[in-house]
Amino acid sequence: MSAAPIEAVAIGASAGAVQALLHILPALPADMIVPILIVVHVPPDRANALVTLFQDRCRLRIKEAEDKEPIANGTVYFAPSDYHLLVEAERTLALSSDEAVNHSRPAIDVLFETAADAFGPALAAIIMTGANHDGADGVRAVADAGGTIIVEDPATAQVPTMPAAALAACPTAHIMPLNDILAYLVGLTAR
Repeated sequence: MSAAPIEAVAIGASAGAVQALLHILPALPADMIVPILIVVHVPPDRANALVTLFQDRCRLRIKEAEDKEPIANGTVYFAPSDYHLLVEAERTLALSSDEAVNHSRPAIDVLFETAADAFGPALAAIIMTGANHDGADGVRAVADAGGTIIVEDPATAQVPTMPAAALAACPTAHIMPLNDILAYLVGLTAR
């Protein structure tokens, strides 16, 4: 794991994401000190229901990311439907309607690459279940910036394609089942 203290966590998931996140987010403690930025592939033609799904189940503040919003600790930000979620150098959020990346908007690669630029070695990036290769380029960018890469174990992921692609791009990533990912995140609070 990174020697630098982790200041932000970025999570990317697609097919199977809701079940994976339901395993992790409600179990996180209220005193979580880092922000969590999440991209889940959601259909562009409907509102993102993830905030509504999670806000009553979690002790952390859950919200949809807003353009030019300063990133606050202890908050979980979901990318809105049909917008890329980016992190700017001054650690504010930005939304973009630029072209889809890996057939996705929001795209995990966009979040990971911009968060790596903003946080460098203080970023932990987590790839979970999903059915495409989004996030593979992003984990490489995070690794190049000195950040920590965690990949859900493809053997236990509901859909292993995305974790497998991330591992192919970053063979030094830490491979963990969901329970270990949860333990890692809880451990960030204790630091």
